[in-house]
Amino acid sequence: MNGLGQDTAFSMIVLLWLARVVVWTLLCTMLAFLGIVVLDALTPRIHQRNRVGEDPVSVGLFVTGFLILIGLVIHGVVTGPILIGAGVLHTIIDPGRMGLVVISFFISLLLGITLLAIMDKLTPRIPFNSVESSSIATGIYVFGYLVFFGLIIHAALVMPL
Repeated sequence: MNGLGQDTAFSMIVLLWLARVVVWTLLCTMLAFLGIVVLDALTPRIHQRNRVGEDPVSVGLFVTGFLILIGLVIHGVVTGPILIGAGVLHTIIDPGRMGLVVISFFISLLLGITLLAIMDKLTPRIPFNSVESSSIATGIYVFGYLVFFGLIIHAALVMPL
């Protein structure tokens, strides 16, 4: 089968939809992990991956943030536009959509870190690096970071372009 048309069986459409959800969820999960690695590199005084594991509450916050991120990704994949008639591979992974997701991800990462640094400078009485002194504070910080990325990825997945 080269493309999807009117005579495509419903079961085939459901299987393609399921494959699309699984593939995109795995790709976006890898992107989120990359984001955490980049966050560690860009904020060397806050050791997120080390601190989160020190307290069960921090771990719970991390897992909750991750589940929200995955929920946003799955919602974005399910409700986002699909290329019909473009072939099976393009139906599952639209290269244009993937480009939007990756570009949005890196732009939001750079903007987020830059704006966080600016806010840190503009609010000297709020020491942002003090997050490092508490594993729970670090867990909340990473939780927010994961939700931030989930929202960015979701927006890129449903963007009508």
